[in-house]
Amino acid sequence: MIVVTETQYTPAWWTARLGVPSASQFHRILTKTRKPSLSGSESYIDELLAAEFLGEPQDGADPSEWMERGINMEEEAVLYYEAMYGVDTEVIGFCTTDDGRVGCSPDRLVGEDGLLECKCPKASKIIGALRGRYAHEYESQCQGQLFVTGRKWVDLIIYNPILPTTITRFEPDPDWVAAFEPALEDFLARLSDARARLRDEYGLKARAILAEEGNDEV
Repeated sequence: MIVVTETQYTPAWWTARLGVPSASQFHRILTKTRKPSLSGSESYIDELLAAEFLGEPQDGADPSEWMERGINMEEEAVLYYEAMYGVDTEVIGFCTTDDGRVGCSPDRLVGEDGLLECKCPKASKIIGALRGRYAHEYESQCQGQLFVTGRKWVDLIIYNPILPTTITRFEPDPDWVAAFEPALEDFLARLSDARARLRDEYGLKARAILAEEGNDEV
């Protein structure tokens, strides 16, 4: 695992993620039933390459109201989790597999084995979680984080300061691992082919490469 220590949502963190498929979007590559998603993955390729060529994120850089709320409440959720389990957690930025081709941004590391992913959604989502309907919407992301980091488990905390909090633990699922490997290889091959085609047909290059060549034009 390669760890980028830049704080999440800072310009340096966004730069580290440019062109790298991330676990939070693995659901667009592989559905909940662990089947490849062609339409979702093609639009994701478009977004990754647009960000890479322009040198800036195209989606998610301007957080929605609920995303911003989640970011602001994350520390409170972490403190709740640490008190509940009597543990300390460690902030992490962005991490990738050893080959750097896919990555993820867990909210915290927990000891030597665990990860923590925090969600602070609107109240109706909290009620859904209490009814057992919400946590598994993030199963692909959590399994993807385990796939990237090689850690043994990830705790998903769905937090609200007034309503009850749920914590769901995910451990590596062999079925997810078996599905991720071919799906990601296929996705990365298509991403590479699309990048090469746009370079050959239109002369597009990543903004970072153009900067190294002393040319700011895309």
